[in-house]
Amino acid sequence: MPAALRLSQDFSLFKNLIVYRLGAAGVPDLNAMLAGLDKARFLPCAPTQPLSLGWVEPRGDAHAPLVEIIGGQWLLELRFEQKMLPASVVRRRTEERAAQIEKSTGRKPGKRETRDLKDEAMLDLLPQAFTKQASVRVWIDPEAGLLMLDAGSSARADATTSALVAAAPSLAALQLQTATSPAVAMAEWLTSAEAPAGFSIDRECELKSADETKSAVRYARHALDTDDVRAHVQAGKMPTRLALTWRGRVSFVLTEQLQIRKISYVDGVFDGVAERDSGFDADAAIATGELRQLIPDLVEALGGEPQSPGQAAPPASPAVSASPAPTTPTTPPWA
Repeated sequence: MPAALRLSQDFSLFKNLIVYRLGAAGVPDLNAMLAGLDKARFLPCAPTQPLSLGWVEPRGDAHAPLVEIIGGQWLLELRFEQKMLPASVVRRRTEERAAQIEKSTGRKPGKRETRDLKDEAMLDLLPQAFTKQASVRVWIDPEAGLLMLDAGSSARADATTSALVAAAPSLAALQLQTATSPAVAMAEWLTSAEAPAGFSIDRECELKSADETKSAVRYARHALDTDDVRAHVQAGKMPTRLALTWRGRVSFVLTEQLQIRKISYVDGVFDGVAERDSGFDADAAIATGELRQLIPDLVEALGGEPQSPGQAAPPASPAVSASPAPTTPTTPPWA
């Protein structure tokens, strides 16, 4: 198989992006940040610990740096591990214990005692539970003053930014905002059947009604320059997702929250990349090289940022404040 085609099929660095604007302080001191990350290295869940998170080497090699700098771009990786306990198993164990108490004492446990029995059941079952791991890649572009997270949900992104601020307290970031909301811009593009300069509209879209019905229409592998699509938009259904391609090089889905999803690269992006050049460094250079050009073009298509990059950012929101990982049986917000 040709090297270019092999790379484009296996390429997995940054599938989704949530973009943040760094505060006026910019990037933190690298040495101080490395020290903070080292104190929060990933450790697997202890026997009775329901979840754990910590920093790992983004290159995937033991003892490699926790921050990789490639072409001036900073790359990190936060790993999550969660014990998988089906609710039905916990409920069955709780009911068994409640039945034993009723049999021995002749009374049914009350609500508070039942809650205690549930906690005890979870602690007993956690050492036997399977674990599930997931990672969030973190990308800091010091020159552009941007922080990007390859997170599949806002909850997972919040947990990651909290861990990042815990390791680098001077860091402040707010999710990137644009003068025109993505939903309004996408509606205009669909109505006019004309994408902004440098972009083309692909064949995937979701439209939702803002009224109490919350009715939705989804198109997949379907032409979007049709009268029925325009009619839905004119009737008040706003786009929540729209597939786009940038300069014939990168395809993605833009969401109403200004999140970039399902990133994929057109085969031609890898022309001239030899098989010997494949690996983490080449993947990182290609991904960051393409995306750091795509993001400004997308922001411009959405009317630019409401404040200039040099202006001090507002204080970080509570979601970007440090918070320790819970140590008691609970369901994590990113589950």
